Amino acid sequence: MIGLDHIRCLCRLSSIRDADSLRSGRSALVTGAGRQVTDGKFQDAAEGARPVFAAERRQRILELVRANGAVSLRDLARSVGSSEVTVRRDVRILEAEGLLDRHHGGATMPGELSREPSYPQKAQLSGAEKTNIADLAVSLVEDGDAIAVGAGTTTQALARRLARHADLVVVTNSLLVAQALADSPRIEVVMTGGTLRGSIHALVGSAAEASLAGLRVRRAFVSGNGLTPERGLSTPNMQVAGVDRAIATAAEEVVVLADHTKIGVDTMVQTVPTEQIAHLVTDDGAPTEVLDDLASRGVRLHVAS
Repeated sequence: MIGLDHIRCLCRLSSIRDADSLRSGRSALVTGAGRQVTDGKFQDAAEGARPVFAAERRQRILELVRANGAVSLRDLARSVGSSEVTVRRDVRILEAEGLLDRHHGGATMPGELSREPSYPQKAQLSGAEKTNIADLAVSLVEDGDAIAVGAGTTTQALARRLARHADLVVVTNSLLVAQALADSPRIEVVMTGGTLRGSIHALVGSAAEASLAGLRVRRAFVSGNGLTPERGLSTPNMQVAGVDRAIATAAEEVVVLADHTKIGVDTMVQTVPTEQIAHLVTDDGAPTEVLDDLASRGVRLHVAS
């Protein structure tokens, strides 16, 4: 016969084995949020086959934001192989720890208000989205137009598509825009003067602003580092902002070209207030609530897909 003390001993051993199994991660659980815990690793249903440690995923998110300055939740989710819900939760935790700043639909490093990404850094971000934006924005240009085109990788993409037009006059402070149009005989390119800002391949300063003062064009196509409903378009650098303001002032209408990583982002120096923006050309990754707010303030939206 098996005694009562022996049964108690077996129960205690079973409880110890169950606790050890849970601690070692050999069991698989599903939490209330739909996350599976397997071998001590967390995985959302949308994350695919490979489980990812939460700490590993957050470290990867930090690395991406540090490398790129501002990154959307969609791009972060794609890069770390997780759902946007998971990444949004990670971003909140990292913000609470003071490691990054959260904004509409994305994240930036603390201090990003004054950080200006270089041309190579910008060129690596959202390439497909910038192409789609340029394809849509070129429909706002007509033969015989006089337009101004500011500095930036998205405006550079637009310039490459202007060659199909005839009898255009393009005023620009961007060496990249001028280079893209250099072999287009039907387009007259007018460069501003100014001081070369090598990091963005553009001319800035008082000479650039003065050369724009007496001009009038039908539309100005400008980009920037951030766009919010409250402040409009902004950039981290005061000299760049001064030229962008002069370009906008010279135009009957201002067209902002901004991919989704810039929507809802605010930087240090305002360039074009929201009430002066006639059109926004962006991509379908932009936060809907921010676009709706911009539209309610009179901005006409053109969303590339």
